[in-house]
Amino acid sequence: MRTTAESTEPSAATALLRFATAGSVDDGKSTLVGRLLHDSTSVPSDQLEAVSRASRARGQETPDLALLTDGLRAEREQGITIDVAYRYFATPRRRFILADTPGHVQYTRNMVTGASTAELAVVLVDARNGVVEQTRRHAAVAALLRVPHVVLAVNKMDLVDYAEAAFATIADEFAGYAASLGVPEVTAVPISALAGDNVVTRSAHMDWYSGPTVLEHLETVPVTHDPTDDPARFPVQYVIRPRTAEHPDYRGYAGQLASGVLRVGDRVTVHPAGRSSTIAAIDALGQSVEVAWAPQSVTLRLADDLDISRGDLIAPANAPVRAGQDLAATVCHLHDRPLRPGDRVLVKHTTRTVKAIVKEIPTRLTLADLSQHPDPGELAANDIGRVVLRTAEPLAVDPYAASRRTGSFLLIDPADGSTLTAGMARAATGSP
Repeated sequence: MRTTAESTEPSAATALLRFATAGSVDDGKSTLVGRLLHDSTSVPSDQLEAVSRASRARGQETPDLALLTDGLRAEREQGITIDVAYRYFATPRRRFILADTPGHVQYTRNMVTGASTAELAVVLVDARNGVVEQTRRHAAVAALLRVPHVVLAVNKMDLVDYAEAAFATIADEFAGYAASLGVPEVTAVPISALAGDNVVTRSAHMDWYSGPTVLEHLETVPVTHDPTDDPARFPVQYVIRPRTAEHPDYRGYAGQLASGVLRVGDRVTVHPAGRSSTIAAIDALGQSVEVAWAPQSVTLRLADDLDISRGDLIAPANAPVRAGQDLAATVCHLHDRPLRPGDRVLVKHTTRTVKAIVKEIPTRLTLADLSQHPDPGELAANDIGRVVLRTAEPLAVDPYAASRRTGSFLLIDPADGSTLTAGMARAATGSP
């Protein structure tokens, strides 16, 4: 049990790793995830028996571990992953949330979804094919989303006779490409997901490899970033006015702390209006507390009666957010309809949604050589490029490099509500 002093400060230690998997179609990603779950004894016996029955019905003598993740009927029929499948498992050393994302180019949007909160990305390649365009796309997405750690899993090593040279060639090519993207760290592991080599247990066929297995790396990779180290950011989700006899003047601002720590007595500024006040009280789970930290959901009460509504952002007065109506960003376009200059869109940022227009699309990234194609005219599905937006109302946006939570946004079609584009702010907004 925590003492009173301990309960008022966040713990710096973390026992949870969020990671995402990505790879081209037929690289064996679902088999890798199934093997990881199976060999770490994270599969309930009844689920394993159901997979065994389904495998026998398909004429397979051994369980098809890919069926542990490909849960949709369309996925089973086509043999590809379509939806993002979240799996929760644990070992004695760490707890995990795994986002199994699709490999097909058509579903790159789902990879963006799965990797957006990941602290590590596992990128699979087929040892026979090496680094292909989709591999480069997944590496680029991981870099854009600022995923701190990347694992290159060179799969199907059994089909290239477990050759060290084949692995080294692929690992060197990917490492060079990742470095040019700014990926800080790549750990390459030769594996055979089908046979289980170097997934959970060390391979007897690759004694030339002395590094960790996939699970060993997942268990030991340092997840050092603590969201409480960042400046506090509190997007207001809901204004609470109970209007009861017990609380006739209660006005609380409910939401989830995106980052940082807030304490009673802190001086804060409400964005985008720029008005300041002091935190008079913090309510958590129906009780008053002196301090709150990310990612807690709490209700703030301020000393002054300010005009605050859903979508406003509360931040420390000494660590403000620059608010403005011009937003420069790097984006990954997700919709089949191209994004063009002049398009009218909705920008969804934290709990705030505002109208905007696409002012210009300065460049589009060419994945083959990482060159910037100037003035492309449009972004098609899965394209990565830079855009400049003009919003109808000021937005308080951090640079994505400083905050993945308050530096990210979505572009939405105002006609039908479909998601068009995932964006990462390149710089703070401001007037031209």
